[in-house]
Amino acid sequence: MEQPTMIELRSDTFTLPTRAMRQAAFDAEVGDDVYGEDQTVNRLERLAAQMLGKPAACFMPSGTMANLASILTHCPRGTEILVGDESDIYNYEAGGASVVGGLVYHPVPTNPDGTLAIAALDEAIRDASDSQFAEAALICLENTHNRCGGVPLPLAYLAEVREFATARGLAIHMDGARIFNAAAALGVAPTEITQYADSLQFCLSKGLAAPVGSMAVGDERFIYRVRRLRKMLGGGMRQIGMMAAPALVALETMVERLHDDHRLARRLAEGLAQIPSVHIDLQTVQTNIVIFEVRDKRYTWKTFLDALQAEGVRMGELGHGRIRAVTHYGISSEDIDRAIAAVERVLAPTRTSSN
Repeated sequence: MEQPTMIELRSDTFTLPTRAMRQAAFDAEVGDDVYGEDQTVNRLERLAAQMLGKPAACFMPSGTMANLASILTHCPRGTEILVGDESDIYNYEAGGASVVGGLVYHPVPTNPDGTLAIAALDEAIRDASDSQFAEAALICLENTHNRCGGVPLPLAYLAEVREFATARGLAIHMDGARIFNAAAALGVAPTEITQYADSLQFCLSKGLAAPVGSMAVGDERFIYRVRRLRKMLGGGMRQIGMMAAPALVALETMVERLHDDHRLARRLAEGLAQIPSVHIDLQTVQTNIVIFEVRDKRYTWKTFLDALQAEGVRMGELGHGRIRAVTHYGISSEDIDRAIAAVERVLAPTRTSSN
């Protein structure tokens, strides 16, 4: 008997490229991108800049490199970057700004809605007249905020941070890996969000389902320096139009369908909320990420995930023992129903944990 397909909810990085993306890669016009001669990459960069409302963009191998190159561009060596203590830049990017750039991460408490309180940002800024302190140069925001459940940052808050940063002489970089999810949830064009940041990176290989890559966007001078840093970091690429072509298809065809992912995430969250051992805040489920806790003494988070995988569903842990499920292209309504049923079976009162 054929086994049902594993339902993959660990991340939207598990998306697979569409048939149109694969064909575009096969047919792509290519050239040497280090020389600026890959016309497919050039088209991708122009489109990304236009969609995000910035003058220029640079195709990067990964979001981690895009964030790192952006931070290094903004910050002189020895300065501080203000980052949320729950941010991906602080937790999941290998401390690159310190290791490579000689920069100091200054973690700021993250509110449950993903915001960094203006008062907390103000308190984090050192007295510039005291030579024993590093000088702040940059504020990093994350939108949507991964570890806070995929919530989009409110526009009014972004305007407040912009005003604060300008008054303090600080730049703003936005880790917008899922910026199009944020725009979809808020019902606005991405430019309504990006107007408040000096630079931004967004991921092509999460909800947009391209096979690889991220974009760094900003003004021309900023992108010129990012491109040089990309080369220094080993990210200079040659006939990369074969990867840029699927990314073009992603930007042209996959943005509007993100609403489907959000709808399925809500369906999953509401189903999980009916299970007594599951604790979930439905207010945080605004995009494609669902975070919940399992309050069942039979399980640790790890043994729960192992038992769930045995039932045909993969989810992940996202710090503090919380479970994360992420909807994406390739997940259907039937998959969501199967996932809810699998959690119900694992947490059934009559079940004995084998772990």
